[in-house]
Amino acid sequence: ANEDKTMSANLKYLSLGILVFQTTSLVLTMRYSRTLKEEGPRYLSSTAVVVAELWKIMACILLVYKDSKCSLRALNRILHDEILNKPMETLKLAIPSGIYTLQNNLLYVALSNLDAATYQVTYQLKILTTALFSVSMLSKKLGVYQWLSLVILMTGVAFVQWPSDSQELNSKELSAGSQFVGLMAVLTACFSSGFAGVYFEKILKETKQSVWIRNIQLAILVITATFLYGYDPKPAGNPTKA
Repeated sequence: ANEDKTMSANLKYLSLGILVFQTTSLVLTMRYSRTLKEEGPRYLSSTAVVVAELWKIMACILLVYKDSKCSLRALNRILHDEILNKPMETLKLAIPSGIYTLQNNLLYVALSNLDAATYQVTYQLKILTTALFSVSMLSKKLGVYQWLSLVILMTGVAFVQWPSDSQELNSKELSAGSQFVGLMAVLTACFSSGFAGVYFEKILKETKQSVWIRNIQLAILVITATFLYGYDPKPAGNPTKA
């Protein structure tokens, strides 16, 4: 029993470490790719969103395959029955998919106009918005320490936005206008992330479909919405969307 507890604790901290590394690497990579100075237009943010969703679909299919005892026949049956034969269940995710599409593209706008540290700290406001939407939509109750933690979070974000001498050094790279655009983008993404996340949780609790199937359905709709957003009928070679 003690060995199981130790293994569980080690796995928990290992998962936390991997999550921190993944999140930090993602932000730095996104920031670098959006500010890299080179000839020619930058890649479309919508293209990056579609590629990410395709990877998500493949990962979820592998997890469904594992849950179906590594049977290709069972996997095919589950995907056919739960996705193709239940289009209305997929359409239930139309609202969060549209919001996630907006959010994902806004994050690229934010990182194109803010430094990585400011973006990362400000984006943590999604914890606050998620908590508020959980209270209003799921009737969850938060304890005193949880509310206190949210207040501390808001205070920390406010301090990050406070003008400092170091910001003057970055003024040549980031104008006040671009910083405002980036801040508005990340704040909008925080609200959309909180609402979409709680809405998705509400759907998961009201249906019997697994979280992997729901994520596949969500990714399909996000890809569709992102394609419609990023589609440009003009000839290739001069992308117009950021």
